[in-house]
Amino acid sequence: MSTVRELLVELTGTIEYADKVGDDDDLAASGIDSGDLVRLVLLVEQRLGVEITAADMEKLHTIADYERFVAEHSVAGATGGA
Repeated sequence: MSTVRELLVELTGTIEYADKVGDDDDLAASGIDSGDLVRLVLLVEQRLGVEITAADMEKLHTIADYERFVAEHSVAGATGGA
């Protein structure tokens, strides 16, 4: 299970995010509300050390979007922002 998916299951307490929601399914359409999306961003920032701005949030709609974002920004941070 992906790290973002694990955080989503932990946050919502809804196991369906573990296996029924696909990586490319829109999270809002799958039933997660805007408050939970904000809390997900906070968890990602706290646990994974990746800053997500309001502008970034507008582009993050799926688990795959979050995973790509975290991977890209973790690598950039580790290489000094290259």
